[in-house]
Amino acid sequence: MGTTTPPRTLAEALRARGDESLAGLLRARPDLLNPVPNDITQLATRAGTRASVVRALEHLDRFALQTAEALAVAPDPAPYDTLLSLLTGDGLDDGDQRDDAGAAVTAALPGALATLREQALVWGEDDRLRLVRTARELLAPSPQHPSPTGLGPTVAEATAGMSPGRLQEILAATGLPATHDPVSAVAALSALFTDRTRMAELLDTAPVEALSVLDRLVWGPPYGEVTPNPTPPVKWLRDRGLLLPVSTRTVVLPREAALHLRAGRAHRVPEPVPPVVPAAAERDPQAVDRAAAGQAFTALSTVEELLKLWNGGGPAILRAGGLSVRELKRAATALDVSEPIAAFWIELAYGAGLLASDGETDERYAPTPASDEWLDLSAEDRWTHLATAWLAATRTPGLVGGQDAKGRALSALGPELDRSAAPDVRRRVLALFAELPPGTAPETESLLRRLRWERPLRGAAPAAESADLRSRLALWTLNEAELLGITGRGALSAQARALLDEGEGTAAARLAPLLPDPLDHVLLQADLTAVAPGPLERPLADTLSVLADVESKGGATVYRFTPGSVRRALDAGQAAADLHAFLAAHSRTPVPQPLSYLIDDVARRHGHLRIGAASAYVRCDDEAVLNEILADRRSTGLRLRRLAPTVLASQADPGSLLEALRDMGYAPAAESAEGDVLITRAGARRTPPRTPPVPVPEGPPVPDGTLLGAAVRAIRAGDTAATAVRKDPSDGPSSTTPSGALPRTTPAETLATVQAAAMTGSTVWIGYVNADGAASQRVIAPVRVEGGFVTAYDHTADEVRTYPLHRITGVAELAEDGKG
Repeated sequence: MGTTTPPRTLAEALRARGDESLAGLLRARPDLLNPVPNDITQLATRAGTRASVVRALEHLDRFALQTAEALAVAPDPAPYDTLLSLLTGDGLDDGDQRDDAGAAVTAALPGALATLREQALVWGEDDRLRLVRTARELLAPSPQHPSPTGLGPTVAEATAGMSPGRLQEILAATGLPATHDPVSAVAALSALFTDRTRMAELLDTAPVEALSVLDRLVWGPPYGEVTPNPTPPVKWLRDRGLLLPVSTRTVVLPREAALHLRAGRAHRVPEPVPPVVPAAAERDPQAVDRAAAGQAFTALSTVEELLKLWNGGGPAILRAGGLSVRELKRAATALDVSEPIAAFWIELAYGAGLLASDGETDERYAPTPASDEWLDLSAEDRWTHLATAWLAATRTPGLVGGQDAKGRALSALGPELDRSAAPDVRRRVLALFAELPPGTAPETESLLRRLRWERPLRGAAPAAESADLRSRLALWTLNEAELLGITGRGALSAQARALLDEGEGTAAARLAPLLPDPLDHVLLQADLTAVAPGPLERPLADTLSVLADVESKGGATVYRFTPGSVRRALDAGQAAADLHAFLAAHSRTPVPQPLSYLIDDVARRHGHLRIGAASAYVRCDDEAVLNEILADRRSTGLRLRRLAPTVLASQADPGSLLEALRDMGYAPAAESAEGDVLITRAGARRTPPRTPPVPVPEGPPVPDGTLLGAAVRAIRAGDTAATAVRKDPSDGPSSTTPSGALPRTTPAETLATVQAAAMTGSTVWIGYVNADGAASQRVIAPVRVEGGFVTAYDHTADEVRTYPLHRITGVAELAEDGKG
């Protein structure tokens, strides 16, 4: 094909592109690479398949999609001026009021057209623009799928199958000369509807009610229902072809007439320029960074508390997967947050690889070994780990509590929460934040309008979700970013900007000075509480969380000492002396006497009762205590019986017996079969090593430059082989190479031809059958022929390969060495 010859097919248009342009196509539409096409023709075919075209259309911005929609209702092919007129209108009905909009469309159209060309949705020169057939079918109007432009079929399409007599009646009613040729009649009617002057004269004679009917149909949908006896205005329109029948009860406004009423515009409001995202508020950037850092610290504390909550083995996993509603409520109560926010923290920890299922028979959620490594990191590094995991996660906690397409409830950690668009929406929302000056909070509704312009939705979403999933994802992103400390007071923080642009190391360095330093002390008070005036060092925080219960959180955390909390510390292996020493070492105030008495009193009674396995037994040196237990009505369900003066046996298991006696107010201790006291240490349960959940990608991943370069070379090589010009088969005495068939030669001719090609350095065309019996055509340049094998540079695969001669069906020389 010469450089000045216009392409006749999409394949020819792609073949004329440079390698960089082909790489751009494959980058924009990575689904075309799976697998790598054999040649340009296969690439063009794949680019025209319905699934690929739908995916490409869904990634267009608003104006590029409007341009494609205008081409779908334009003549095929359409000149550039016709396309421009469909987007700007003819300007004959509204003077200069649309001049600014028309100028914006005129300026933006070349860019939109370039995008459509790059993605192989449009091909051809400016005087013959063609929308690929599949896209035209998807965007063109039909009764089942109205056009996004709101236009109906053309006069020719709407009158297909109409009787010649009916056409004559329409011509007569409109004052057109009669013709017995249906094609000429349709052409005359189309010419009338596209003639501004004559069409205006026709509508001037229309009843006012008829014009009202047209006003209701002009911007779509263009279809309307009629009764067997239509009203006079509808009959007037139908008689003159302004309403054409689709069925016995349905009529349609033909495209040409609608375009006249619209002043030639395919869209009511073209949107060539993306909406501006204005500032809702401007704040001090340093105040924003501090607020975001404070929330980041809260996020770390919340995740740490969740890990402690499930430290000894978390809630059981539902049979269908995920967390039960009751367990979610329990976690929300423990974290002192609402259930949707609790679902966010749980999903965040799961997505970061800190929580997982333990894989046991009685499967439960528990912290992973990676959670211990995470807890050993600095606060700023822990935050960047969570923020990075959040940015990439496709799991969407905002869906928890809703329903799937089958009406089933969606649960936290359940299997149906992945939405592949989530990472793209998060990144784009934060990018729009980053375009504003530091400290500026964007206006939410304007931000949503911008997102809808950048990726207008097509098609219906699942029934359980709203049509605009991306808008919901954007709103969830705004809330989650504030919870995580990505934003502060509605504006993007400096540490988040660094995370997006420069990486985790820079973000951590920006955040570190804003986080409070951990403290090594608390303030003990006489009311059995301890006040932590800031974050505590990890060993201190871990020990104190066992010895006391958290009563309130905030800038300062208040811990309360209770008999149960002290007993919990004793169960973990601490002695009373250890607890006294710990409090004295870490309190800036003297240890209050009531707290010392509480520790000594609980320690004195701790272990007085011993629990073992009989199923379970209770032993105590004080017979009166055992008599008291037996007499207590609350012990009836334990089915206790006396084995000896100091021993009771129970049908309950040791764990249940232990908890029951504690609920009755006793302080028993569990013991082993050897009689030793069992120490229960926190954090003993961990899952086996687990990898974080893999995000579900939105379509194939975007290939890197190396893969793109290799793919383009392979496609070019395959195209060279497929389009190479073969010599006339009659040139060889026994060559038979009919069109599309493998070459056929005798073994002796095959050997002689490849040997001659190796000596002269020429290129030949071979038919080859591999070990699996699959036949293919290849263009090779033989280098060496020996031992029954030919080593050659394979132009089809773009590499050197070796072929057994007995698998070559035949060989033919190429005209001009295959250069054609």
